[in-house]
Amino acid sequence: MTKGQTSNMTGAQMVVQALRDQGVDTVFGYPGGAVLPIYDAIFQQNEIKHVLVRHEQGAVHAAEGYARATGKPGVALVTSGPGATNAVTGLTDALMDSIPIIVLTGQVPTFMIGSDAFQEADTVGITRPCTKHNWLVKETDKLSGVLHEAFHVATSGRPGPVLVDIPKDVQFATGEYTKKAANKSRYQPKLKGDIDAITDLVKAIEKAKRPVFYTGGGVINSGPAASQLLRELVDATGFPITSTLMGLGAYPASGDKWIGMLGMHGLYEANMAMHDCDLMINIGARFDDRITGRLDAFSPRSKKAHIDIDPSSINKVIRVDIPILGDVGHVLEDLLKVWKSRGRVTDRENVAKWWKEINTWRKVDCLGYKNSAKTIKPQYALQRLEALTKDMDRYICTEVGQHQMWAAQYLGFEDPNRWMTSGGLGTMGYGFPASIGVQMGHPDALVINVAGEASWLMNMQELGTAMQYRLPVKQFILNNERLGMVRQWQELLHGERYSQSWSEALPDFVKLAEAFGAKGILCSDPADLDDAIMEMIRHPGPVLFDCLVEKHENCFPMIPSGKAHNEMLLGEASTKDAIDADGAVMV
Repeated sequence: MTKGQTSNMTGAQMVVQALRDQGVDTVFGYPGGAVLPIYDAIFQQNEIKHVLVRHEQGAVHAAEGYARATGKPGVALVTSGPGATNAVTGLTDALMDSIPIIVLTGQVPTFMIGSDAFQEADTVGITRPCTKHNWLVKETDKLSGVLHEAFHVATSGRPGPVLVDIPKDVQFATGEYTKKAANKSRYQPKLKGDIDAITDLVKAIEKAKRPVFYTGGGVINSGPAASQLLRELVDATGFPITSTLMGLGAYPASGDKWIGMLGMHGLYEANMAMHDCDLMINIGARFDDRITGRLDAFSPRSKKAHIDIDPSSINKVIRVDIPILGDVGHVLEDLLKVWKSRGRVTDRENVAKWWKEINTWRKVDCLGYKNSAKTIKPQYALQRLEALTKDMDRYICTEVGQHQMWAAQYLGFEDPNRWMTSGGLGTMGYGFPASIGVQMGHPDALVINVAGEASWLMNMQELGTAMQYRLPVKQFILNNERLGMVRQWQELLHGERYSQSWSEALPDFVKLAEAFGAKGILCSDPADLDDAIMEMIRHPGPVLFDCLVEKHENCFPMIPSGKAHNEMLLGEASTKDAIDADGAVMV
């Protein structure tokens, strides 16, 4: 079929052809009655690899991991009814974190919709609030156009998840397939920022005495050029830079302007700088509640600029002085041009004084902890993992909880797309299937999922997927036999009443690994840790590493909920009832 031509084929064949035309090489899915025609079409070709997951939630998280690590959209294929409803958590996760994925769902035949047929659910209704856009396709002739549109919507503007619901009779019927054409979609997000607003920001940069760059996942979503331009801007101005959880790696952790991650478990110096700055330049971040603390006390004396491609994110939480709507890469390019053309001016004297203040905050050493020769501290485990793997071609995923925050604090990221974590939704069970998606995208890389034992057990069945496809993903479990973050909050807020936060019936993780055919490693002695980590890395297949860590370690620093972002609990703080009841409304 030459460009511009159409061809007759079944709806199921159209799905496969559209995926080919869109450059898709991997699909994560789980078959069922309503998608059998599509699976038959997949069987009859060899270009697109299909990865059989063990749960539909795993399929969507794997597609997220693939998208995050490769920069290409991820694709998941699931059946109707429970297949679609099992995908809802992954869709919501991708919506919150702006991850481009296309989820294809089967549906009962069009003439049965609304009859409570077997495995019928109102998929477009259920997923409308948790997708960027969704479609129910009732005519085969329209299917190819909708599929091409779905890829455009998922990857343009602020990326996000889309869903296409395809009834079974539409898959069987023959229709006209139209190739991907020049983009005629009505959805055309604005990429270029307003030059007057950009010039206003340049003028603010020239005068700022206490500036800070505050960056988020939007920099990474914009593509590698945006990260490069950000690095150039930071190094040229000499301004300090911090980042949200989702933005780690856009600026290198080894860079001399890096002051660490900010937020509820961010670094002391980053949070203090955000509070005391006079110019805050938000580039692709959401001002979410993990960052801002108490809204009325958030960076009270600063002028705020916000660069974002999503108009609904600007002035949503924090009122800003200089809103700039546009793609981060395009805006940064223009910002650099204007700033250079005006003579590369900054208030160097006052910025140098600002750095002295930041360096004073750094001396607090907020990530310091009391190590032990007898038990493995979780911080120590991650420090050793960082030291032994930092020079490797490494991708890190995490589950959600204390281990996630420790990973963000103690692992350094030099490049974008190397850090996959559930930020906005905070989905336990995300990391393992995400690591499978990452490994499919980067077969020769070292992929490590830093996990807690409770989170990991939520999607443990994906060990079968890792074995089936010979994916050497490393599951590094910080096992404290507790729901660690829940336990920490119960200690701080609920008088040490540890309601349901103790994992009482944990499996033997080594035997569990072996039952699936994988390698299991148990380590409880700090003296053995380095050798055990190297054994994990060197093993050519999947590894389940059960790292027994201190059971009651708390994650610090911490901004207690209900407090301003310059009020932090540090490691030596007394924690019993450290958060008053006012904070109880904010988890």
